[in-house]
Amino acid sequence: MAHAGLQMLGYCLGFLALLGLIASTAMAEWKMSSYAGDNIITAQAQYEGLWKSCVSQSTGQLQCKAYDSLLKLPGEIQGARGLMLTGIFLCGVSALVSVVGMKCTTCLSEAPQMKSKVALAGGVLFITGGLFALIATSWYGEKIRQKFFDPFTPTNARYEFGKALYVGWGSSALSIIGGSLLCCNCESKGSGKASYPPARAAGRPGTDRV
Repeated sequence: MAHAGLQMLGYCLGFLALLGLIASTAMAEWKMSSYAGDNIITAQAQYEGLWKSCVSQSTGQLQCKAYDSLLKLPGEIQGARGLMLTGIFLCGVSALVSVVGMKCTTCLSEAPQMKSKVALAGGVLFITGGLFALIATSWYGEKIRQKFFDPFTPTNARYEFGKALYVGWGSSALSIIGGSLLCCNCESKGSGKASYPPARAAGRPGTDRV
């Protein structure tokens, strides 16, 4: 029962990670305009995401515009798109596969070794998806950091980490932790071995009755 509970915990963490990755990918606040400096006008705030850029006015009005051309986008945006979508796909497949391999379900109950392998595959997919998302968010964040500390970058063109990056980092960690719990609670290879009765001892010669 303890193993089944840890598997359920790992699956819940992985499913929450899947929802977080979807939200992070859709959010427009991957980077936000920086207010570091004395001559920065704070009447509006600029946000940029993977799919669109937004401008928020001090009056509360928000205007967003989708990117016009894919080929004109920076490499970090194109790479982050591919990595995040791949991570979401892997976590989605893992969410379906893990249900079959979990001990609290009746699927493949007649084949415990196969059921354990399916749970292991689901955990590996969760970990792989989390690593893809972690690479995407870390790469994008590193580009923001490099441009922020670049002395040749104008003050009004500097950006800071947006909320979507923190959501992506947290979701990646949940996916890796959840996948690890699924992998660590699989049955050992020898647990499904069949047990045979002990061999019958051979009688001593000369002891048989005539």
